[in-house]
Amino acid sequence: MIQRIQTVFLFLVAVAMILVVTFPIWQQVNPDQSQMLTLTAWSLDKIDTQTQEVIQSDGNIYLGVLALVAAVLALFSLTQYKNRTKQMFINMINSIVMVVTLALIIWTSHQANASFNPEVNGAFVVGFWAIFGGMIMNLLANRFIRKDEMLVRSVDRIR
Repeated sequence: MIQRIQTVFLFLVAVAMILVVTFPIWQQVNPDQSQMLTLTAWSLDKIDTQTQEVIQSDGNIYLGVLALVAAVLALFSLTQYKNRTKQMFINMINSIVMVVTLALIIWTSHQANASFNPEVNGAFVVGFWAIFGGMIMNLLANRFIRKDEMLVRSVDRIR
C-alpha cells in the first residue's frame, strides 16, 4: 500500500542498500601518497594513485551479497502489507542482516588498515554511511507498522 509511510521507509531501505553495493565503502592512502586502498561491496582494491591502475584486488563478495539480501528483504517486506506481524518479523531479520554487514565491513576495513597503513585510519565514505541510513529507515518502518497494528487491535476491541 503506497499511502502508508512505512512503504516509503522500506523503499528507502532498499535504495540505501543498493547505494552500499554501488559506491565505495572505505578508503585509505599510504603515507607517500602513491597507493590507495579502496573497499567496495565486491572487492578490496589496491590502486596506484598516479595511473589509477589496480595493483591488487581481493574479492569480498560476501559484503555485496549481504547488502543485496537486505535490499531484497526490504522489497519483500514492502509487499507483505496485509500481514503486519510477518512484515515486522522480516524487518527484524533485515536489521540483523544489516548489522552483520556493518560488522563485517568494520572488521574488513580494520584488517586492511592494519596491513596497509596502521598509523593513520582510513575514511569511511558513502557506502558505509548508507548502511546507517538504511538501519534508521528500517527502524522507522517497524515503528509505523507496529503503530498500525496497535490501531487495528484497538478498533477490533471497540467492536
